[in-house]
Amino acid sequence: MKYLFLFLKKQSFFFLFVIFELVALIMFFNHNPYQGSRFLKSTNAITGSIFSAFDAIGDYFALNEANRQLSIENARLHNETYRKTKVNDSLLSHDSNYLYIPARVISNTSRNRNNYIKINKGRLDGIEREMGLVSSGGVAGIIVEVSRHYATAMSLLHKDARVSAKLKKNGQMVNVRWDGIDYRKGMLEDIPTHVDLRPGDTVITSGFSFVFPENVIIGTVGETMIRGANFNRAELFFSTDFNSLYYVYATGNRASEELDSLKISDENEQGRAE
Repeated sequence: MKYLFLFLKKQSFFFLFVIFELVALIMFFNHNPYQGSRFLKSTNAITGSIFSAFDAIGDYFALNEANRQLSIENARLHNETYRKTKVNDSLLSHDSNYLYIPARVISNTSRNRNNYIKINKGRLDGIEREMGLVSSGGVAGIIVEVSRHYATAMSLLHKDARVSAKLKKNGQMVNVRWDGIDYRKGMLEDIPTHVDLRPGDTVITSGFSFVFPENVIIGTVGETMIRGANFNRAELFFSTDFNSLYYVYATGNRASEELDSLKISDENEQGRAE
């Protein structure tokens, strides 16, 4: 530990220079969407290696928190396994369509308008674009770029992120997005005016997008309600703590190719009908 601090002190100017360069690049690409998209696609593997190197140092200081999260996650998985043995075969069949690939977060932002999460698993590990990313707390993001050993997810804290959801208590369909203000809170949208919505109501994934399995928690309804003519909006507190993501799961529907082919067939049928 002593030699580590001596090394960091000796190389402090170099690390400071690197940090300033990264901040400048982040500001440039955040304000230039096209360049940001091209940069994200072309440097996914390179930045993954760089963040892995820095992450190795951070691992030493994060062991206690990682162990705590792993304990919580193991307990949750045991409880989930037990719960599934008590439900009917149709639900078990539906859940078995999804695979879960464990991964570690090596880079994550939560203060920008468009935030991303980088993980240490890639194409060789079975990661694909448009897979969901979930944490022990709930929904975290959607995979948008994949290299051989790394992947980048668009965080739920992104202006383009939108999740198909429902109210746990009655199955009412709604949508979730982030308003770009507070990393702890989002917006619940498209709530029919007749729906009885209460603070504390749980919001979960609908399972209709085929990105996330059904019934993954997203958050709970807050106090603020914005009423409209046909639909209301409400404040939503995210169940995932985006400031302390460490271990996550990439999740994908095993039948996604078959489902996509059916979607294409439906679109072709509609085109012929028109």
